[in-house]
Amino acid sequence: MSDVTTQHAGLAVRASDAEREHTVALLQRSFADGRLTQAELEERAGAAYAARTRAQLSDLTADLPAALKKPPRSGMVLDPCLLCILLCVCPPAGLVYWLLSLASIQQQPARGRQQPSTVLR
Repeated sequence: MSDVTTQHAGLAVRASDAEREHTVALLQRSFADGRLTQAELEERAGAAYAARTRAQLSDLTADLPAALKKPPRSGMVLDPCLLCILLCVCPPAGLVYWLLSLASIQQQPARGRQQPSTVLR
């Protein structure tokens, strides 16, 4: 493997067809909102379909509002059936599963709750 590949291994993850389509959909929404011209849309859509890595796709939408970007996947979801089975068969594994699910829930931002705002005087 070349030095460039090993240095950027985290950025060189191959993009899927679904990720390319998602990027093109974001570009089309930005065009509809007036953020891109027809020429920019065509250029970026062509580059999206030709992109090989996720980094190349993210570069195409880097200057667009973050609200349009795909939200990150939520963390681990607690499956009560799996938890019961693990607790019965192997209690330490069940405990680890439960603790990991709690940790992922606490890391997720609370929806619907507003962050307290500070007032500077």
